[in-house]
Amino acid sequence: MQLKIIRSKNQIAFVSGVLILIAFLAKWLLAQEMVFVTALAIASVIGASPIVIQAYQALRVRVVSIDLLVSVAVVGAFLIRNFEESAIVTFLFLFGGYLEQRTLNYTRSAIKELTEMAPESAFKLMDDGSYEEVEVDDVDEGDLLQVRTGGKVPVDGTVISGLGYINEASITGESLPVEKEEGQQVFAGTILENGTLQIRADRVGEDTTFGRIIELVEDAQDSKSEAERFIDKFARYYTPAVLFMAILVFIISRNLELAITILVLGCPGALVIGVPVSNVAGIGNGAGKGVLLKGSEVIHDFSRVDTFIFDKTGTLTLGDPSVSYDFIYGDNGQLALEYLSSVEKESDHPLAKAVVAKIGEVTYHDVEETRVVKGGGIVAKVESHRVVVGNLSLMEEEGISLAQEARDQVAMMVAEGNSIVLAAINGDLKVAMGIRDQIRPGVKEDLVRLRKLGVKNLIMLSGDNQETVDVIAKELGLSEAHGGMLPEDKASYVKKLKEEGRIVAFVGDGVNDSPSLALAHVGIAMGSGTDVAIETSEVVLMNSDFGRLPHALGLAKATKRNMIQNIVIAVGVVFFLLFNVFFSDWMNMSIGMLVHEGSILVVILNGMRLLGYRLR
Repeated sequence: MQLKIIRSKNQIAFVSGVLILIAFLAKWLLAQEMVFVTALAIASVIGASPIVIQAYQALRVRVVSIDLLVSVAVVGAFLIRNFEESAIVTFLFLFGGYLEQRTLNYTRSAIKELTEMAPESAFKLMDDGSYEEVEVDDVDEGDLLQVRTGGKVPVDGTVISGLGYINEASITGESLPVEKEEGQQVFAGTILENGTLQIRADRVGEDTTFGRIIELVEDAQDSKSEAERFIDKFARYYTPAVLFMAILVFIISRNLELAITILVLGCPGALVIGVPVSNVAGIGNGAGKGVLLKGSEVIHDFSRVDTFIFDKTGTLTLGDPSVSYDFIYGDNGQLALEYLSSVEKESDHPLAKAVVAKIGEVTYHDVEETRVVKGGGIVAKVESHRVVVGNLSLMEEEGISLAQEARDQVAMMVAEGNSIVLAAINGDLKVAMGIRDQIRPGVKEDLVRLRKLGVKNLIMLSGDNQETVDVIAKELGLSEAHGGMLPEDKASYVKKLKEEGRIVAFVGDGVNDSPSLALAHVGIAMGSGTDVAIETSEVVLMNSDFGRLPHALGLAKATKRNMIQNIVIAVGVVFFLLFNVFFSDWMNMSIGMLVHEGSILVVILNGMRLLGYRLR
């Protein structure tokens, strides 16, 4: 019976409200005092029932809850036959609870939207070679599936054949479609906008990236921050204190109505709801924009960060070296490029791949007698010509001289942080290329935004040589940059800064930077939805979009500010009401309760502003 009453709180609030309306209409329009009193008495009893039950259940586990304050106040008002006060107080309290629940449900819209995007069926390859639609729960790892235009990808998998464009907004927050072809990964919950793909199921059910994102957001929104834990502890002691104050006032003044009024007005309802609404709304905003904030505690730490440490490759840079300069010397430049590409296409080195990509489709020639010079390059024979491809040291070792023009150009490329690839044919330099890992578009502007958000130190750590690191640091305006750093060196550096009292966030790729991500106050992974990124960090930029980082920091700061605002509003209203109980003539239980519930509505609306937060 008790459970049924608790579950019917909203319906009880509605009935109570109707009875109160009937009571006042009977009094004002028909002058029916008996109807007025009877309707309010019934409304009081009905409205008080779920509140009293909740107070009783809390007392059974030795918790003195806010419901107890309201219960004692309502029972007291009922006993002194102040039915108007008791009815209105119970209705407003129940209605406030209804508003709170509706708001929390609304602010959890990020989870709801994600859940609705979850795939329910899949076209599975059967033994007879046909594709049959089955429930997604019937798909196992290794099954072959077909995804058609407009359909949802049912699992995490690998494209076996086909070509198509997929909207990955549910994973990355980015609505621009991404081209997918053989060998590439696809994620559950994403939508194939055009084309047809055959995929192999790699991860299914809750193990998919999509399923884990939903779980992470749910866990984050259910977690409690330091502020919420403080408020829980505060409420545990605050409620008995208000009870004691009311009893003391009654003993001194012998005014039961005043004591009951203190009980009602002392309810810190806005304080209890204000901080959770801020946290849930902030995390929901981030989830909708491809930023996972893994818990309320993360928001507290993230909002205080004064030092950002960045890994270079794949974080500040694209992690994909490309040719930034190319110079050709002498005649037969096209043939020289063909020889160079013929030699380099045999290598898996990133610089070799960049060279081949730059030259493009050409006529390839047979390569013979290839000799790899460790740390230098390659010496080979191509159609009886001796071809040397490598760095400046290899050229000097092979006795190949560079004209002054070529030396100046090489010096210029090195000064700009390029790795050098030189190609000589039969002892003559023919090609010089500068290759560098390109800085992510817009990173410089994003770093400026971080500084405007109060970040004092922007530091880069890299395994690259110091010269290359210095060039990038100068271009981006970083505070410090250190090269030649192994993963353990980065972790030690993070530890040193923490010992100096800095609040440190480390931004990396979530793989070789795992020690630093775990050690920093806040680990931020450029994830693209990978397992390692999700597991090792507190914040994940799901599409590896560096531009989301200022939004994430701004959101954390806005959420923290919102929490403080709600706490100030809630505490301020309680003090205002209690002050006026003692020092004014106009304050009564009904007015106080109306102001009290109004404060709950204010903190709810204030928290909901975070759902529309955008970094200016």
